[in-house]
Amino acid sequence: MELHLMHFLIVCPLVFLAGFVDAVAGGGGLISLPAYMIAGLPVHFAIGTNKLSSGMGTTLATARFAKNGYIAWKNALLCIVTALIGSSLGAKLALQLDDYYFKRLILVILPCTALYLTFGKPFVGEKESFPVRKMILFSALIAFIIGIYDGFYGPGTGTFLLLLLTGIAHMGLKEANGITKAINLTTNLTALAVYIMNGKIIFLLGLIAGIFSIAGNYLGTRCFDKGGAKFVKPLMMVVLVIFFIKTLSEILGA
Repeated sequence: MELHLMHFLIVCPLVFLAGFVDAVAGGGGLISLPAYMIAGLPVHFAIGTNKLSSGMGTTLATARFAKNGYIAWKNALLCIVTALIGSSLGAKLALQLDDYYFKRLILVILPCTALYLTFGKPFVGEKESFPVRKMILFSALIAFIIGIYDGFYGPGTGTFLLLLLTGIAHMGLKEANGITKAINLTTNLTALAVYIMNGKIIFLLGLIAGIFSIAGNYLGTRCFDKGGAKFVKPLMMVVLVIFFIKTLSEILGA
């Protein structure tokens, strides 16, 4: 695919914003993937290239968590294996789905995402812990299911993982944060490998956008804490509405 200056002018600022939002409140992928599609990339190239740029930020975040001892690797190991399998399946499934059907599926996913942003509740407290074996089995199943989602589409993966690990697997929030990073990195890199093998990555755009993503993350961590969520939700909604209108107009135009 031939790149033009306009691709960079659209993608890079929005990916920077996505990194900023991710640092402030999570959910930056809800902006970064639409950025590529708003710029006019075909669906599979948009998802694949987004995996490259977002993977750069995820790798650094996971390394930081690991360095500080926040990842319980013993409990995360099975989750990593099932996440790898799930993400590979999801990415391969996405590649089998034609742009025509993918865009129509997106028209269903986007309103659901908007409803989640509008009415989704934050964590209301940790639940009583399960026995370790039960917690790990539930966590591994969650990693497999969300792995499929991340390989297939992806935005919101980290948030969904935290909600499910704490709400269903009864994992403590601190441990869930660390394991979420390990799972998310696994699903991202696995899907990225599948897209690379199928030639669905625009490396120059993805690498430059990845630098903007890292810069946005850095600025976000400097400027805001979790209280910034109220500020970024409207930004997410604006991008999702633009993305929805553009996708709908393309379908109607076809």
